[in-house]
Amino acid sequence: MRKDIMAAALSPKEIGLRWFNEVWNQRATHLVPELMAPDAIGHLEGGQDIIGPEGFLAFQAAILQTLPDVQVEVLNLLTEGDHVSVFWRVSAKHTGDGMGFTPTGKAVSFHGSTWFRCKDGKFVEGWDTWNQGALFTTLASPANS
Repeated sequence: MRKDIMAAALSPKEIGLRWFNEVWNQRATHLVPELMAPDAIGHLEGGQDIIGPEGFLAFQAAILQTLPDVQVEVLNLLTEGDHVSVFWRVSAKHTGDGMGFTPTGKAVSFHGSTWFRCKDGKFVEGWDTWNQGALFTTLASPANS
């Protein structure tokens, strides 16, 4: 095979694993445009949509400002055709001042899932579901409660 032939596009499974293991856990933000189409739409709970890599990077920065040590553990992953669904668990400590909350020092943990639709080795649309209300309740409660 010639070296100048373009590498094969990533599979949906590879995209899902790299998104959480590298983009989130390793903070490899330079990979976002490689894994996410320029006009990709990420649908969050509450009707918020994130558009493209720039929108995602702003969202990730807000999360990391509040929970700087966020780690995402992939618990299960299912693929079918151009779709991948990832069930995950986040662990972090609330040490950052962001999202409207002063740091409590509390450990937080929550589960969620992300469903990606992929095309040409990138995700083009995604849906996140996780218990944001429980996270915000934990962040809003006093540190010694």
